[in-house]
Amino acid sequence: MSTYDYDRDLGFWELPRPLKGKEREWHVIARVSNRQVPFGYIVHPDNDRLLQPVIEELEALELAKRHLKQYSYREVALWLSKTTGRYISHMGLHKRIKIEQKRKKSAAIKRKLAKRLEETLSQIKKLEEGRVGSYSISED
Repeated sequence: MSTYDYDRDLGFWELPRPLKGKEREWHVIARVSNRQVPFGYIVHPDNDRLLQPVIEELEALELAKRHLKQYSYREVALWLSKTTGRYISHMGLHKRIKIEQKRKKSAAIKRKLAKRLEETLSQIKKLEEGRVGSYSISED
């Protein structure tokens, strides 16, 4: 049996966890389907039409997304199930990730289109105000 000199050795000292920076704020969402509650949520105790977030599961899901860069969906789904204690299949994880990617891409496209629309509307306004002999009709 080995002995440790605690004045000299660190022993089994654990590094403190790094600060996360901004804390994520998870929101209550509307329940779309009566059949299945998505991973990371439970039925709200006061209203069965709402889903309450389970922070530990959602944080583990965010970490699982990073693990998918190195590991397969099966391995990550198994890890996620063991870590959280709630089962998720590899196809369920795959479907969840693909839906989130699709929504994120769609939101980015719509934001870009909204920005282009604002720019176009400001150009139209500038053209209408700057033309020679322009007038406006007052609604009195």
